[in-house]
Amino acid sequence: MSEEKRKGPRSVKEIPAAILSQLNSGVIETANLVEWLAVDQRRLLSHLLKESKRLSYLPPIEQAIDQLKKQTVNTINEVIGNGILEQSQKNGDQDFLLMIASHKADVVRCWATYTIGHNTDLTIDEALKIIQPFAADKHFGVREISWMAMRHKITGNLKKSLLILSQWATHEDENIRRFATESTRPRGVWCEHISTLKEKPELALSILDQLKADPSRYVQDSVGNWLNDASKSKPDFVKQVCQRWEKESTGKATAYIIKKALRTINK
Repeated sequence: MSEEKRKGPRSVKEIPAAILSQLNSGVIETANLVEWLAVDQRRLLSHLLKESKRLSYLPPIEQAIDQLKKQTVNTINEVIGNGILEQSQKNGDQDFLLMIASHKADVVRCWATYTIGHNTDLTIDEALKIIQPFAADKHFGVREISWMAMRHKITGNLKKSLLILSQWATHEDENIRRFATESTRPRGVWCEHISTLKEKPELALSILDQLKADPSRYVQDSVGNWLNDASKSKPDFVKQVCQRWEKESTGKATAYIIKKALRTINK
């Protein structure tokens, strides 16, 4: 059975010891969220640095993890990514950044997204161009972390980001189209809110209008969630958009998005 078709377990207890060992060594990708959450990121980092002869990078990154007030999968993921960026820049080690960006282990590629999103040397144009392959990654975890890693940079360069992402909304890859909405959700999940879009959601219509009848359920869910986020601070705006979309598009995709968008308002 190929790695891509491997069925993930329903609980951490069901993960075979051999599989967990391979996950913690970066030999295979995680098969589902259960495995993704079960990866020992410290062990994986240590293995990666030892294998690439960069163990000197380990102590400062481990120290940063220890200093976290709340150690979760996401906070550790971010701290490791930031630590790798810092050590690579300090040592002029661009090769290591390139290596982790194409690593076989999805968790390592997740770390790589933070080396892009938190790199202050990159303009928003450059960062979004580099992050796009991660937004299209075959692994769900990398796709999800890619927008989270870029969230702060997008928020700080909102006008330019919305202009660029409105172009992504027409991309042939549904994962890239989905990034355009998920990365700009006013409230989002496990991330800081974008106060400007909570108060002025109309700024993102250049993205949303292009996706009102998207054929992908993955994208439809994101668009519906985006508008549902907005409905919590600007319900009238969301009602008006949905009413307009009902007239402009009578397909099932739009109807599904509208239902999802109005679920809080219609409670």
